[in-house]
Amino acid sequence: MAVDLRTALGVLQRRLAQVTIWHSIATSLTVLYIVWLAERTTRNHFGLGTSAYDAGLFDQGLWLLSQGKAPFVTLMGRNLFGDHTSFILLPLVPLYWVVESTGLLFVVQSIVLGLGALPVWKATRHLLGSLPMSCAAVVAYLLHPALTYTGLENFHPDAALAPLIAWALYAGLTYRWVQYTFAVLLILAVKEDTALFVMALGAWVALRRDWHIGLLTMFGALWFAVLMLFAVMRGIVGVPYRNEWRLPFGGFGGLLRTTLTRPDKLIRHLVSGDRPLYVLQILAPIGFVALLRPEIALLGTLPLLSNLVSTFWYQSQIEYHYAVQFVPIVVIGAMYAISRMADHLRTWLAGVVFVGALACAVVWTPLPYLRVQPPSWTPSHPSVAAAHDAINQVPRDSIVAAYHTLTAHMSRRERIYVFPVPFRRVLYGPDVFAKGDRLPFADDVQFVILPRQLDGEAELDWQRERPFFEVTYGNDWWIVYERVR
Repeated sequence: MAVDLRTALGVLQRRLAQVTIWHSIATSLTVLYIVWLAERTTRNHFGLGTSAYDAGLFDQGLWLLSQGKAPFVTLMGRNLFGDHTSFILLPLVPLYWVVESTGLLFVVQSIVLGLGALPVWKATRHLLGSLPMSCAAVVAYLLHPALTYTGLENFHPDAALAPLIAWALYAGLTYRWVQYTFAVLLILAVKEDTALFVMALGAWVALRRDWHIGLLTMFGALWFAVLMLFAVMRGIVGVPYRNEWRLPFGGFGGLLRTTLTRPDKLIRHLVSGDRPLYVLQILAPIGFVALLRPEIALLGTLPLLSNLVSTFWYQSQIEYHYAVQFVPIVVIGAMYAISRMADHLRTWLAGVVFVGALACAVVWTPLPYLRVQPPSWTPSHPSVAAAHDAINQVPRDSIVAAYHTLTAHMSRRERIYVFPVPFRRVLYGPDVFAKGDRLPFADDVQFVILPRQLDGEAELDWQRERPFFEVTYGNDWWIVYERVR
């Protein structure tokens, strides 16, 4: 045992002796980023800055799974895996057995986003053999606006794509096929449409590394997408693809006809609105260096076209989670491009990446002391303590309809609805456009929590239901109603 201990201490000592200032800088920046993002997002959450979409619905689904129950999420009216096939969430279920805080998912997401710096470092070290350039790559990764915006935009399983895509690229570049396999499988588990990236990755592997593995990746990704869409999602919600409404020109058929017969019309659509700015915000933070030798950067082409084609505004805005997958692609793509340049140009190009990351961070990235500062919520506001006082009046096993800012704090129950649901359908069920009807189970609601002041349709909705409830608790901000008949 003594010999083993001395051997272990010797190995540790040698490892520590290899730590340089560049390791220390990259590690410190990554840890600082994770801590800041976790503190900021949990603070916003506990300051009532989140709601069912997109925090409470994941919390309810995972809590139901942790209780051994089907993850039918009443906050959105469909199964957790009928919305997206995000089976990457399953490893989080055991955490719900030991962690009671509803801030759990924000801490996990912050750690996941920060951990992407590790495969970015390793990939750059492999490509360039330079510690300073590896550190520059980590800085470019952490400062990219899409990374932080994803962390601040509630909770999304898509955040896992940042470290997983970086890991898959590193494994493919270094011929580590076991790691590559695990990374690809986990990427596919994030969401059904990640097959777009994986198929492109498989094509690159087939051309540049191993054609057997590349073809297996491509056909495996295609098979997985078909399985998820036509077996899992159609089996759960009745349709293989809920978001055809996001496609221009009338859906799949119209998009295909337009592409073949009027490509000019499609091109005008792809460059309309804020889409050119979106592409600029993805590429400028690495100084466009990835375009010098773009074969790695091109792996993001299919997901990027998917976002640009979509009529859903969020998909072509850097502030939303759809862009996070491009961060490791363009950063490692830039390092790959530099590695293909003459030695005397590499330092200069790494400097371009570093300067581009800093400049674009100042302009676009919502980090402390920079130009962009998104809204923040504080748990010390009087309405927050008042909200928790109101929530505590409601039994844990009761059926509740609550104001949207409270739902992410009450989601660990079998049935909870975002008012005015179920009294009036809004964003509930497989069809997001179905709205206005009173749902059949509206009379099951036992408690309702609302702010003292309601506006517009919400006030009219409540006036229709108010005769069936009485006030059981109230404070300066919130009122709790209980059904009496």
